[in-house]
Amino acid sequence: MKCIQTTNRNPKENPMQHFRIILMLVILTTFPFTGIAQQTDLQNATLVGGPCEGCEAVLDYGNRNLTAVDTLPGFAENEPKIKVTGTIYENDGVTPAKDVILFVHHTNREGKYPKRGDEKGWERQYGYIHGWVKTGADGRYTFYTFRPGSYSRNPAHIHPLILEPNGKYYWLGSYFFEDDPLLGREQRNPESPRGGSSGVVSLEKEDGIWVGRRDFILGKNVPDYE
Repeated sequence: MKCIQTTNRNPKENPMQHFRIILMLVILTTFPFTGIAQQTDLQNATLVGGPCEGCEAVLDYGNRNLTAVDTLPGFAENEPKIKVTGTIYENDGVTPAKDVILFVHHTNREGKYPKRGDEKGWERQYGYIHGWVKTGADGRYTFYTFRPGSYSRNPAHIHPLILEPNGKYYWLGSYFFEDDPLLGREQRNPESPRGGSSGVVSLEKEDGIWVGRRDFILGKNVPDYE
């Protein structure tokens, strides 16, 4: 094995080449690529809280550069437009949870999960109206979308899935809308709601868009979480 000397360098070697290599190593060590950093979430991925068909969707963000804000497909062309925001807390219910990935998906205005025809795996069931957000140090998240339609007498809803930095992932109770006439007692007042909230949001008009808020507590009322 040859040892590269830093002194007595071959005169034919380009000093700038060595400088670029060292600089690249420093950058990679100090500022790792976002995609590589995000993949660490998947190293110990473990489903908790019981069976969940399609929950692997929360893991399937690929090389996306996840941030605390996302806009779902269909937002621009559909009404009413909504903004859903909130804070995700650690299990103590007080400390904001950093680097938590929240995946959401829902139907179109007709109450169907629309497909484009090239879906694979979980997308065959969920369709293409979905997105991922990842909390920052303040635990905040926001996604922009439109109000989904209902189907089979089910109230309109948005499905959330959680992936924690430690690899635990699980489903939470759906987002519902306070003024939905299809809402029943089981949606308004669930017993031991996962994530610590019923999921029923009240939409209020702010700057021309309907805004709903919902906070989560990691692992709250999730079976076998510990």
